[in-house]
Amino acid sequence: MTTSEQDERSKPEERLSFFIRFIATGFFSGYIPWASGTFGSLVGALFFFIPNFSNPIVLSIAIIIGLIAGVYTSAKVAEAEGDRLTKSAQRAKNRFQPERHDTPDPSIVVIDEIVGMWISMFAIHPSPVALIIAFFAFRVFDIIKPYPARQLERYQNGWGIMLDDVIAGIYANISTRVLIAILLSFFPAIF
Repeated sequence: MTTSEQDERSKPEERLSFFIRFIATGFFSGYIPWASGTFGSLVGALFFFIPNFSNPIVLSIAIIIGLIAGVYTSAKVAEAEGDRLTKSAQRAKNRFQPERHDTPDPSIVVIDEIVGMWISMFAIHPSPVALIIAFFAFRVFDIIKPYPARQLERYQNGWGIMLDDVIAGIYANISTRVLIAILLSFFPAIF
């Protein structure tokens, strides 16, 4: 193996373009060394402070673009990085997902959490309480990966990375709606 081949293998991330890393890592929030998925979800939640982002048409377009860009960029980063995880991600994976996965999902990839958070808030008025409920619901479902999220992780080429968070987002959206309805019946002033 030549020196240039060794350099190329020792620094796989450098082979990725700025754009791919920027999108896949959620504007570089994925490089936070602990709880990168939580910070990626927070980035997704922050979008709801942009005027009209919660409009269902705008949000639908953002979700579709985010999903397509996420599949492409996460596949590229996973190919370069493998299944490299932060310590907190490794602990969560060992506790809640002890089985081995054939498809890499490196911790720095958080575009899936951003899109999942957007799905969690789809067609829900983005009040602070709703955002907090959706955020925590999404994090729970993203970590425990209820059916069929865990099964979808097996898909290759970025699809598994993205689709398990789509499912977590759908579960979180339903849970958020139920909790908001319950809270509204007891505390209508908080919304």
